[in-house]
Amino acid sequence: MKLRLESAIAKQRLLWVTAGVLWLGAVGTGWTLLAGYANSPSSMQNAPAQWPSRSELKLTDHGATLVMFAHPRCPCTRASLGELEKIIAHYQGEVTAWVVFFKPAGAQENWDQTDLWKTAAAIPGVHVVRDLDGQEARCFHAATSGQTFLYGDRGNLLFSGGITFARGHSGDNDGRASIESYLSDRRPGPRESPVFGCPIISTLEEK
Repeated sequence: MKLRLESAIAKQRLLWVTAGVLWLGAVGTGWTLLAGYANSPSSMQNAPAQWPSRSELKLTDHGATLVMFAHPRCPCTRASLGELEKIIAHYQGEVTAWVVFFKPAGAQENWDQTDLWKTAAAIPGVHVVRDLDGQEARCFHAATSGQTFLYGDRGNLLFSGGITFARGHSGDNDGRASIESYLSDRRPGPRESPVFGCPIISTLEEK
């Protein structure tokens, strides 16, 4: 009887140990996948070398013009807006900024009026506009929410890419540094950087 009891206890312990190992493995795999997703850039098409003539946005003739495209329901975009706010706070008067929110045709009137829209609108000096069915996004070849473009006063492309270092993460990054380098002393940094966010163009093409 005693041997049977000890055997049963040993089996139970083995089951608990096995379950614990499997659980730890699943957690580790989950964290690995999550980290990989956070650090995986989204697709980015070649930006127009000159300001697109079909765009209804206005290119400023004094200083630079910055355009950020955003999906109003992309959680990753909050970090991009936070980085934009830092740029505007330091370089007001040096850059005219637009945030262009995608809205699919046929969606309800307030579909794009999310807290992200309100966050963008609260940044001093930033122009927030609606992009019905992604017409402006197509003009600039913007495929991903958070993709940011900087053009000079002659319409020449200075920068295209993201201004966060990972998906949904704020902090120092090459994209913001490149834009600030030009705005501070007119020395262009890297012309591109990875962009992290939800898709815009692919969403349109799947409709």
